[in-house]
Amino acid sequence: MDITQLILDDHAEQRRLFAIIEQIDPKDTDALTKVWSRLSAFLDVHAEAEERFFYPQLLKLGEGANDAEDGTVEGETEDAIEDHNKLRDAVKAVAAHAVGSKAWFEAVGQANVVNSKHMGEEERQGLTDFRINADVAVRHDLAVRFAAFEAEHITGVKPVNKDPEHYVDAHA
Repeated sequence: MDITQLILDDHAEQRRLFAIIEQIDPKDTDALTKVWSRLSAFLDVHAEAEERFFYPQLLKLGEGANDAEDGTVEGETEDAIEDHNKLRDAVKAVAAHAVGSKAWFEAVGQANVVNSKHMGEEERQGLTDFRINADVAVRHDLAVRFAAFEAEHITGVKPVNKDPEHYVDAHA
């Protein structure tokens, strides 16, 4: 088991759930509500799990990869935490609209855009960096803790934005 693969698997599931929402009839508000509830909780839990387990170790072991912000692991991590904050805000914005309405779908679409941009960066930067610089035993141990956290919080966590610079300072 490898935390980088668990994160990639989560990303695939997030993409799948966004695609499911796009294919549900706008009049089927019950199905939309249920799938969005699952997806929004999953997004929050995934971000929190990354912030608890993945990024602190990336800061210790990483060096910055590919197009990392300012070429450093610190910049890479600050950008990721900022992306998580933007995603939390985008998820929260969906609640301001009637499920199934045009505005609701637009808000879900915006959350998808924010999430997709973040996942692409994370896959090119943090995950690549970690695979290069963290040994298999570390990746396995983190995967176990990551999976246990997500399982324990299957129904969600309280979404809390974090100051990216303070986060990096606290975990570097």
